[in-house]
Amino acid sequence: MKTSIELNEELVKEALRLTNIQTEQELINFALAELIRNRKKRNLLELSGQIQFSTDYDYKALRENRNVSD
Repeated sequence: MKTSIELNEELVKEALRLTNIQTEQELINFALAELIRNRKKRNLLELSGQIQFSTDYDYKALRENRNVSD
């Protein structure tokens, strides 16, 4: 996708220096990927404490039952 945007030159210089990325296009793609990764991780962290686990859940028994049918 070709887009024309005006970027903060100081931010671009600093980001290029910190990442050792050579081009602004690579930098923007990297920044977008990082944004997406961080948001997904944050969304997972927001689930913390909202999932209720059964205290009598026996994953070992479940594994044993699964292998019997193979």
